[in-house]
Amino acid sequence: MISRRDFLQATVAASALWGASGVGNWSRLAAQQVLTQDKLLEFDDYGNVTLIHITDIHAQLKPVWFREPEINLGVGAAKGQPPHVTGADFLKMFNIATGTPEAYALTYEDFVALAQTYGRMGGLDRCATVINAIRAARPDALLLDGGDTWQGSLTAHRTNGQDMVNVMNALKPDAMTSHWEFTLGIDRVTEIVETLPFPFLGANIFDAEWDEPAYDPYKMFEVGGATVAVIGQAFPYLPIANPKWMFPNLSFGVREERMAEVVQEVRDAGADLVVVLSHNGFDVDRKMAAQVEGIDVILTGHTHDALPEPVLVGKTILIASGSNGKFISRVDLDVQNGQMMGFRHKLIPIFSDVIAPDAEVTALIETERAPFKADLEEVLGTTDSLLYRRGNFNGTWDDLICNALIDEHEADIALSPGFRWGPSLLPGENITREDLMNATAMSYPAAYKTEMTGEMLHTVLEDVADNLFNPDPYYQQGGDMVRVGGMGYRIDITRPQGERITEMTMLKSGEKVDPAKSYTVAGWASVNEGTEGPAIWDLVESWIRKQGSVTVDPNTSVQVVGA
Repeated sequence: MISRRDFLQATVAASALWGASGVGNWSRLAAQQVLTQDKLLEFDDYGNVTLIHITDIHAQLKPVWFREPEINLGVGAAKGQPPHVTGADFLKMFNIATGTPEAYALTYEDFVALAQTYGRMGGLDRCATVINAIRAARPDALLLDGGDTWQGSLTAHRTNGQDMVNVMNALKPDAMTSHWEFTLGIDRVTEIVETLPFPFLGANIFDAEWDEPAYDPYKMFEVGGATVAVIGQAFPYLPIANPKWMFPNLSFGVREERMAEVVQEVRDAGADLVVVLSHNGFDVDRKMAAQVEGIDVILTGHTHDALPEPVLVGKTILIASGSNGKFISRVDLDVQNGQMMGFRHKLIPIFSDVIAPDAEVTALIETERAPFKADLEEVLGTTDSLLYRRGNFNGTWDDLICNALIDEHEADIALSPGFRWGPSLLPGENITREDLMNATAMSYPAAYKTEMTGEMLHTVLEDVADNLFNPDPYYQQGGDMVRVGGMGYRIDITRPQGERITEMTMLKSGEKVDPAKSYTVAGWASVNEGTEGPAIWDLVESWIRKQGSVTVDPNTSVQVVGA
């Protein structure tokens, strides 16, 4: 069984490693107990191999607010399974008391009040403190970065990711994989990769012309007397979810057979432990773990899930470490005679008011931000509403963006991509340019205006819905559902593609969307090369300045069936 530990720690003994996932057995601090750095870092060293996992930082150097999703639906075999459990159901599943630090870190429940109690989370200087503490206990621990590291902030955008490269280099990762990195363009990625002091792994990235591996598929490490193979798995659907013209000579894909071959290759080369550093997304990794034998650990990323206990799939453990620097996972493993005999896991929450920043990394972060200080701090307006992005269908940041698109482009309907990245903002706070860029900073930001028929709109929504709700995880190829402004609809997530979206309705008039009628549609982040329009941050900044104080009403325009 999974034994209990004080905070965010799960241990599996050798005799019971291959049992159920242990959902519900996660122990916790009492609500009244005071958080301390020592308590957060407390860990009973175990075995001979230690892995440190961080993923989906999205260029957040400083502590942030980040509200976890209210709606995160699973379909098919994943329905009702972690990570597709939220709020009170999540707390019940993992036996977490309401109002506790864990409840704040891991759910949306009472987020504003708990944020004011427990403070911001993350900050790479705090992460450095945690990483250094783990390395002090386990000097040969491997720090593995799951990707989505170089994109998502004003400074990352202005420096083409160099600020993140410099700070992450100071943390000394042992390997990384990728996704949004490629939206810097292949030339810039190549330039950075050639200078990295650690491998940039991608077993599933191939040269499209020669059909041969484009990057190192894995790296072998000697840790605690064991040979550890770390296999990189980049986001499989980059040419679909992001602009293919930015990396035209690369192909991706899950490549399940390729993964099986690489696992066998590293085993034949003497690997005692096989770790997949993945950006597949949790459900894709869950399926891959069931399909490919010989993987001991999958450090999963992309879907931003934070789980306080590993999920076991056969003999493979899946570790989900959240996003935006909110968490770091530590995994200790007992590896003997080519086998994983047992493990201990701890999801460490990075409470920025509790964990002391590392002075050297703090100084480096301030140096990277200094040239942009005035822009970062400029106040554009204030918000009376909680601004957040996560959730399958709606987020108030994207509702705000849709309102701005409709007003500034005089459109009937607005579309905003279902990106998972972007920190939150509490009611009553100023909206700075940094806040806005945290929700919009990327390399294809044109805010376009076009005409679409009702039939085309229906097709767009159906395509995106299938990316999210196809019961086969290998066909789940995007982020969350495209956000829609000016129009509501009904979605039955149990139906097949083409039959999920009905009752499309214009919100102002209450009229049904006419398949034959043309509507003015505004959007941004088109993957099509040559899309024209102002940068989304300029358009939204203009709108916020006109509003002064922003209020985003609760969005009830999507009726969900089958959840």
